Amino acid sequence: MFCIERFKIMCNEVKLPSKGYLFIKRVFDIISSGIAIIVLSPVMIITAAAIVIESPGSPIFAQERVGRNGKIFKMYKFRSMCLDAEKKLKKLQSQNEADGPVFKIKDDPRITRIGRFIRKYSIDELMQLFNIFKGDMSVVGPRPALPGEVAEYDDFAKLRLLVKPGLSCYWQISGRSNIGFSEWMQLDVKYIREMSILTDIKIILLTIPAILKGDGAY
Repeated sequence: MFCIERFKIMCNEVKLPSKGYLFIKRVFDIISSGIAIIVLSPVMIITAAAIVIESPGSPIFAQERVGRNGKIFKMYKFRSMCLDAEKKLKKLQSQNEADGPVFKIKDDPRITRIGRFIRKYSIDELMQLFNIFKGDMSVVGPRPALPGEVAEYDDFAKLRLLVKPGLSCYWQISGRSNIGFSEWMQLDVKYIREMSILTDIKIILLTIPAILKGDGAY
């Protein structure tokens, strides 16, 4: 069980954000995600159609992720892999190129052609706008982790669970999968320490060029 008080005592320099900031952040999340869903709906419809044409089956992939205070929620993505990707994972574990409790390989054979394109430009993440609107996630915050990954976190890594996960973060604008696990966790804790409206605006503005560049997207 994740305990906020335990980690506040362990790391006093990490202060939880004020209620005023959280209220403004939530209002922004609702308005921005709602507008984005409407504006980007043609892109999402085309993406869904392209996925189904190449790989028949549901274009939406739902997976359990860990949110604020360890709460489990269903995170949505456009499916970028074959339908039996989860079953094939065990056979690929020995090829893992990432350090820490995460799995990533640059040329993952489970990823479809459409999947590679939507991953490179983070189009597969657009479905998370619905998670933001619902309140599971925020526009800015640490990327939501898998329960199996969180089970292997040390106390420092668990600090990232003090806040709501997000669509973009320091990791997202700093090279994504090109960054090692330890540095990734440090960037997430850095965000928690620096949480503010200005910090969120800075990350949002830097997210667009980072996505267009496509570095570390695999």
